[in-house]
Amino acid sequence: MTKGLLMVWSDVPAVPGPPMVGRLAEREAIGRLLASVRDGFSAVLVLNGDAGVGKSRLLRYAAESARDLTVVRLVGVEAETRLSYGALHRLLRPYLGRLPTLPQRQCDALNAALGLTDAPPSDRHLVGLAALTLLSDAATAAPMLCLVDDVQWLDRESAETLAFVGRRLYADCLGLLFAGREGTGDPDVFGDLPALRLEGLAGHEARALLSAGVTGHLNRTVAERLVAGTGGNPLALLELAVNLGSEQLAGVTPLPEPLPVNRQLEEHFRRAAALLPADTQTLLLLMAMTPTDDQAALWRAAGALGLSIRSAAPAVAAGILNRGTTAEFRHPLIRSAVHSAASAEELRRVQTALAATSAPERRAWHLAEAADGPDDGVAAELEAASELAQARGGYSEQALVLTRAAELTAHPGKRAERYLDAAAAHLTSGNLAAVQALLELATPHLSGPAARVQATRLRASVEMLRARPREVPAMLLDAVADLTTTDPTARWDLLREATQAAIIGGRMITGTTPHEVAKAAADAWQDAALPAGSPDPLMAALARSIAHGYAAGAPALAAALARLRTADELHEQDAFSVMVSIAGDEVWDIEAKREILEKLVAAGRARGALYGLSLALLALAKVEIWNGRFAAAESCFVESDDYMNATGYFRSGDFHKALLYAWTGREAELRAAVATMRAMSDSHGTGVTYRWAGQALSIFEIGRGRYREALDVQLAVFADHPVTLGDINLAGMVEAGLRAGAPAAAALAMERMEERAPLAATPWALGLLARCRALMAAGDDAERLYQESIAQLEKVPVAVDLAWSRLLFGEWLRRRKRRADARVQLRSAFESFESWGAVPFAERAKAELLATGETARKRTADTRFGLTPQERHVALLAASGLTNAEIAGQLFVTTSTVEFHMSRVFRKLGITSRRHIERRLGETDPGD
Repeated sequence: MTKGLLMVWSDVPAVPGPPMVGRLAEREAIGRLLASVRDGFSAVLVLNGDAGVGKSRLLRYAAESARDLTVVRLVGVEAETRLSYGALHRLLRPYLGRLPTLPQRQCDALNAALGLTDAPPSDRHLVGLAALTLLSDAATAAPMLCLVDDVQWLDRESAETLAFVGRRLYADCLGLLFAGREGTGDPDVFGDLPALRLEGLAGHEARALLSAGVTGHLNRTVAERLVAGTGGNPLALLELAVNLGSEQLAGVTPLPEPLPVNRQLEEHFRRAAALLPADTQTLLLLMAMTPTDDQAALWRAAGALGLSIRSAAPAVAAGILNRGTTAEFRHPLIRSAVHSAASAEELRRVQTALAATSAPERRAWHLAEAADGPDDGVAAELEAASELAQARGGYSEQALVLTRAAELTAHPGKRAERYLDAAAAHLTSGNLAAVQALLELATPHLSGPAARVQATRLRASVEMLRARPREVPAMLLDAVADLTTTDPTARWDLLREATQAAIIGGRMITGTTPHEVAKAAADAWQDAALPAGSPDPLMAALARSIAHGYAAGAPALAAALARLRTADELHEQDAFSVMVSIAGDEVWDIEAKREILEKLVAAGRARGALYGLSLALLALAKVEIWNGRFAAAESCFVESDDYMNATGYFRSGDFHKALLYAWTGREAELRAAVATMRAMSDSHGTGVTYRWAGQALSIFEIGRGRYREALDVQLAVFADHPVTLGDINLAGMVEAGLRAGAPAAAALAMERMEERAPLAATPWALGLLARCRALMAAGDDAERLYQESIAQLEKVPVAVDLAWSRLLFGEWLRRRKRRADARVQLRSAFESFESWGAVPFAERAKAELLATGETARKRTADTRFGLTPQERHVALLAASGLTNAEIAGQLFVTTSTVEFHMSRVFRKLGITSRRHIERRLGETDPGD
């Protein structure tokens, strides 16, 4: 690579400008970003501010300061906001030759998104990983700085992809610097990235900039007024310095009113352009509506309009265009001013020329923009074009094109259908606010029950994605009643979704009850021939269990779980992992639960479906907790949080770690998580979070020996039936009831346990049943029952319940004065609990062990190596035999980031080979 500023791609060339004044804090932030890139790391910064405040100037400053880096530029174009992945295509165009070097899934995803092949669309986060890998690979050859201006005019998919890239960067020699106007675009896309808001220059800095731009005398009072009137807006000051007369600057004649700032500044540019010849104005409008890098499209349309390069000369002379071989606006704000100032007639004329010279997928849009009223023919072309966008995974583009098609549709019913289709596309893209807006437009003109049902399902989907199931079951039952078709599939789909919402909402749903919803679903279910991976049999089994009782539901649940275990591939859909987790707990089948969740995690990784992957990892974390693998559970939580942050989806804080906090005795964190879960249950109608909170809190209270408190929580969960998720709490309720002096409550739990555990007949169920019988036993039968409990629980990966049974058995033996026998059980329980970090139960076991006359030797895990959760997760994957590239693909990061983590793992563990990782980690965490 040659030294100096390497322009790989540029929408705005680095032209000389006025000297940089002020902005010390911003320049320091940019300096830190560049230093991080030079040190082999990555950094991201978003500059926000009003028009003309100096964002573009700071981007130019960054480029000037990065002469030893590869500098890549991209500018959003307002006219291109509907073209999904259009801006990303422009950014990545110089590097598309590297596509074959990407992992195949990433290569296919990016090819499909950019329309380079006919491959089916992939999840947009897999596209994001492909873009990240492509840019990171390019930066490996030469550290890179990407400057992205006017992000408010990026199409949604490109913006989301670049924000995703920004969140996943770590050790990639790559810096991203974004700039955009506040109040435009989607603020959520870049909202959680590091940002600086630019204000006007301070008084002395603004006066210095103004003085630098004035060639004659500048009256001090005039300067003060200009600074105050513009709020220190740099572009406004520079425009005033050039355009005010010498007598105005000297204070001899009055200043104009109002001064050009913000909207007035844009009006100033409009007026300047309006003074140019007509053909020049047309050329400027054409330039404002085409990407700067697509000069061929620009001049094809110019030819259709009878324009030539000579038409640009007056604009160059007026300072509106830069001088050079490429026609470029002097400032991005001028592009916006020209576009917004154009009359409807002028816009239609230019759009017609663009339609005549554009590719088919763009032609329909240009024709639509040229239409001056309803046009069913153009609407039909748009609908066809939307299918092309969908084929590339451009769901935002599909939605925008369908919305425009609806606007051009004459018939109200057909118009409403297209609005609904557009809303469905927005739902797929994750733009929930747009879904709501389009539903409001469509609803008054829905022409039949099918359209009304579709609208209801869309509303229900929005509520579920916002974790607000309270009204969804009743809403979907109404849709079922509205169906006039005898199609059983359509009826079942609605009832399946209603059942899931009822399970998640529980007692918090309104307008119906979980029992009513489940009965409707169970009665409608027809066991048709379905793929093994279909979620329908499991949902039908859950409905059957709630509606007709455990005896009817347990065999169906067991069969559905067994069926899913045989599936070659599963897909997370509609939070299916949550249903799998609940079903597995309901029949105490930890092995089926683990196997199915692992398949869902693998499928999520393969498809790049990060939202579903996040949910599956949360469910898998609880499996790890029940097996005493707290460190592995923590890794699942860390990875899930990472993906939630990367995707910008609902952020749950730490409440999903409540069960881990309970077992590890982190009381403050647990109580904060429980408070959050209960508040969410009340505000959103998510009864399931209330039950999860109760489960975690009761385990913690039992560990601390606060049995009355534990029982109070358990009784509230127990009373929730027929809604699921009470059964795995039954053993704890028996113990808490007996120890709290509430035998009636213990008997209630025991009755349900005696009914259900034999029907489930899994080792986990039978082991807990034997434990409960031992607790209730009055004589020596308890010893046999405790031994039976331990023997059953040893068969399945539920190490914490196994240790719990040993603890209770040891306590029973000690009370029988059999101290030697008690020590065996208590020592095993203590060492297990202590090694995992299960503090409340370890302390309880330790106290019992001390009472037998033995001193408990504390086995503190060796943590001197200090691996971070991310480093430990990478190390575990490396120990499993994965290569760095495979780890990168699994964690949705770059190979450079994995290599960096691995280097730190080697240094901290004091090893030089991956073969030693597993042994070394075993030394640092004996509980895992």
